[in-house]
Amino acid sequence: MSGTMRGVYTNLTQIRRRVFTEVAKIAYASGSVDASAEGDGQLGEVASRLHRLPYDILPGDVATYRESVFLERAIVQERIRLAMGLSLQDLDQPEGATGDIKKAAVAETYYEPPLVNVIKFACNACEDNVYRVSPSACQACLAHPCREICPKGAITFKDKKAFIDQEKCIKCGRCAQVCPYHAIHHHVRPCAEACGMHAIGSDEHGRAEIDYEKCVSCGQCLVNCPFGAIADKSQIFQIIMAINAGDEVIAEVAPAFVGQFGGKGNVDKLREAFKQLGFAGMEEVALGADLCAVEEAGDFLEEVPDKIPFMGTSCCPAWSVMAKKEFPEHADCISMALTPMTLTARLIRKQHPNAKIVFVGPCSAKKLEAMRKSVKSEVDFVLTFEEMAGMMQAKDIEYTALEGEGGDFEVASADGRGFAVAGGVATAVVNAIHREHPDLKVKVANAEGLDECRKMMKLATKGKYDGYLLEGMACPGGCVAGAGTLQSIAKTTGAVKAYAKKSSRKDATENAYCSLIPELERPEDGVIERAQVAETDEAQRPKA
Repeated sequence: MSGTMRGVYTNLTQIRRRVFTEVAKIAYASGSVDASAEGDGQLGEVASRLHRLPYDILPGDVATYRESVFLERAIVQERIRLAMGLSLQDLDQPEGATGDIKKAAVAETYYEPPLVNVIKFACNACEDNVYRVSPSACQACLAHPCREICPKGAITFKDKKAFIDQEKCIKCGRCAQVCPYHAIHHHVRPCAEACGMHAIGSDEHGRAEIDYEKCVSCGQCLVNCPFGAIADKSQIFQIIMAINAGDEVIAEVAPAFVGQFGGKGNVDKLREAFKQLGFAGMEEVALGADLCAVEEAGDFLEEVPDKIPFMGTSCCPAWSVMAKKEFPEHADCISMALTPMTLTARLIRKQHPNAKIVFVGPCSAKKLEAMRKSVKSEVDFVLTFEEMAGMMQAKDIEYTALEGEGGDFEVASADGRGFAVAGGVATAVVNAIHREHPDLKVKVANAEGLDECRKMMKLATKGKYDGYLLEGMACPGGCVAGAGTLQSIAKTTGAVKAYAKKSSRKDATENAYCSLIPELERPEDGVIERAQVAETDEAQRPKA
C-alpha cells in the first residue's frame, strides 16, 4: 500500500497545498510583525484573514468532499493551525484558526510536540486488521475450503455465502489464502499499513491514534491516509516572518530537489526562485553529503570489525532513531557521523554566522531532527518541497519560466547528489573507501522502508552482516519518496541520477570542503548524538 498514491494529484493534495499557499500569502502580506506589541494591530489583521481562510478555500454552502461543508471547513481550520506551526485546538475550548497567533508570529518558534497529528474528526475510523468476505465475489462453492481450514470455527454460511464471526477470528489469514475466488479480503488501515514503526492503533471510537513512544516522524502515514486526517506541523509562517524582518535567511537544499518544481534540474532557476521568495542565498546539501560519506568511510575503516561488528549509515534520521531505539545494545553500530543537513549548515555558518538557515527537502523526519539540542543551533527551520511550492505559488512564481543566471552547482560530487536515491549513500561511502583502499572488498546490505530496515537489523544483530556497511532508508525508494515531495518516485529518481552525472567530481573525496571536516566536528558531537533517541522521544511526546 505504501506509496500507492504518491505522484497522484488528488483532491487532498489540492487542499493541502492550497492551505500552504494561502498561509504563505498572509505571512508575506503581513510584513514585519511585532508579536510582543500591545493590542491587535498587524496581528489582528493576520488573525482576521486566517479566520476567513476556511471560507475562501471552501466557499458556498454545499459540501464538496464530505457530508457537510461545516465539517470540511473545520478540518481545513485545523490544517491552517498546523501550517502555522500551532497545535490542534482543544475542541472543549475551541480557539479557531487564530488561537495562539502571537506564538506563531515569533520567527524562532519551534513546534510544540507532537509533530505529526491526527485530526480526529477527519478520520474515517477505517477497519484495521480485519478479514471480511465480499458477498458478490463468494460463489458459494461446495468445497468450503475457507471453513475447513479455519482453526477457530469462525466461518459459517448465511444464504450460502461465507460469513466470518469477528469474535472468533484470530486474523491468521488462512481462509483468504485458500479461497479459489479471492473473495476474502484483509482490510488494513492505510496509515497503519504505511507505518513501519507499527505506531498507529485505534482509539475508543476506532479512529487512528499515534503511539508517540514509537513514532519517528517519517511521514508515511500522512501521505497514505486517503481521508487527509493526518498532517505534520510547518514552519512556513515563521520562515516568512524571518524574511519579512530582514534577517539573512539562507536555504540549504536536499539532493532530492531535482525536478520537484518542474524542468530537469535547472539549478539556476532554483537560485532565482529562492531570491524572489526573499532568501539571501542557497547551497546544495549534497556538499554536506560528500563530507558525511568521507567521514563514514573513515569510521568504517577504523571501527569495522575491530570495534563494532557492522556499521549503519546515519543520514536518514527515521532509520537511525528506529535502529537505536529498538536495538539499544547495538546503538554504537549506527554511524555517529553528522548528517548532510547539519554538516552543510555548519559550512554555511562559517561564512554567515548570523544567518537563519533553512533546510529544504523531502522529509518530515528532518523536522524532528532539527529539534534536537545538538542541531537547533545549526538549523533554524525545516521546509518541505511541498511547503516551498506553496510559498512559490503565493508569490506567483512560475518555476520553469524563470530566467536564472545559468550554471549548476560546482562543488558536490555525483555520489553526494546520489544520496537522495536508495543505495546512493552506501555507494558514496564505498567509493570513498576505494579511493584509499581500491582493493578492499566492502560488503553492503541496504533496506528501504522501516519494516525492511528492522529485518535487516535483526539479521545484523544475529551476526548475519558482520563486516558489512548497512544502509537504511525509512522511505521506500529513498529520500525521493519523502512525505514532502511533489513528484512521483520514479520520475524524481531518474531526474536525480541524470543531474548527478553532470558533476565533474565523481566521488565524495573530490569535494574541496573535505579538508574542513575536522573543523566542523566538535568534541561533544558523539556524546550528543548518542542521546538523540531520548531527545526524539521528548520532541514527539505531547505535553500533558
